[in-house]
Amino acid sequence: MIRSFIVAAGAVLLCAAPALAGSAGDTLKDALYSGSLAEGRSKLEPLAAGGDTEAAFGVGMLKLAQAAEHFTQILYRHGFDFPDTSALGGTTPLTVPQNPNPEPFDYNGVRQMLNDLVAGLDDARVSFDAASKSGDYVVELNPLKMRLDANGDGKVDEGESFATLFARWSNVSTQDLLAPPVPGGPPKFEAIGFDRADAYWLAGYTEVLAAQADFLLAHDFSSFVNSTFHRFFSRAGFPMQPYAKGNGTLLLGPDADNGIADAIAAVHTISWPVTDAARLAGVRERLKAVLAYSRQDWDAILAETDDDHELLPSPKQTAMIPGSSVTDEKVAAWRATLDEADKILDGTLLVPHWRFTKGFDLRAYFETAKRTDLVMLLTGFDALPYLKDGPIAVAADFQAIQTAFGSDWLGYAFWFN
Repeated sequence: MIRSFIVAAGAVLLCAAPALAGSAGDTLKDALYSGSLAEGRSKLEPLAAGGDTEAAFGVGMLKLAQAAEHFTQILYRHGFDFPDTSALGGTTPLTVPQNPNPEPFDYNGVRQMLNDLVAGLDDARVSFDAASKSGDYVVELNPLKMRLDANGDGKVDEGESFATLFARWSNVSTQDLLAPPVPGGPPKFEAIGFDRADAYWLAGYTEVLAAQADFLLAHDFSSFVNSTFHRFFSRAGFPMQPYAKGNGTLLLGPDADNGIADAIAAVHTISWPVTDAARLAGVRERLKAVLAYSRQDWDAILAETDDDHELLPSPKQTAMIPGSSVTDEKVAAWRATLDEADKILDGTLLVPHWRFTKGFDLRAYFETAKRTDLVMLLTGFDALPYLKDGPIAVAADFQAIQTAFGSDWLGYAFWFN
């Protein structure tokens, strides 16, 4: 259900009137469609510095694209691929273009990759913040036409477009994705009209991604990387690479048994000492910022009077995703959920633990934890320092979102940010 919701969100959008863009928007579009990200920034940054909020939005988008490009290039450089779980009864995974000569990779390299990503995301958010302050701009963009130099060869070709990536994931040809709509046929994805509200939305998502990277970086997770990353970088020299395909059979066969062993190792090695307490505490601040951006986003959305290729529409605007709708009830439920999430992050509403009558103080965990051990937290012993008396979250606290959104609530949450 959620997968189909996201596919629909990305691939089949209803068309509205053409969105408007000023010169800054045209510069942004040209840079993203051609992959000339640095050149686009050099043109837009002087305009943004002069107070042009549309240009600031463009700079934010290009910074975000550059962060994604750099991350993708590192993955390609070291031979990233999705694990094949077919031996365990799963489906054959999505494949990505492979580097024929991958370079060695290690734990320190993984940390540097995540550090670079966080720096890029934070840099982009500064520009999105500036773009959200004012301005009645609408920038028309078709994300499927965006290109990145994914392999780092200094060239950007058609195979490095988002359309190609999405086609691989959704089993639809690139030509079909980009073909113009046929009279009488189904609607085609053409554009999203990014506006001031979407600057808040994108700023929030930079925090979502940076929070996940910072959570890892706050720990020493080397045992997890060293024991499992041969599944993602099969030729990069991780310690278990020579033993990824075993010779003997324990239960189901060499491939399946080794897959099971690595899955067990993954869970077992999520026992990470906290090495940067300030960074772990900062994860909570990032999550709080996500909630604040979402509130500002909805304030801006509800104040809009146009209806122009809206990424996230108000109840008075057109929903671009077939089968979806945004109603006053859903907006109210989402805002109520943001309030409850804030209480959990503040430790005034506790997280239930199956083993205890007391609640788990999430704020205390982020601010005082010395290690994160998944199994010991779930089984109870490592949860003891964070237990306290007080109100504990129950299903009724989040009943509004379940009532308003039904079984698709998680898909809406991904969309709503």
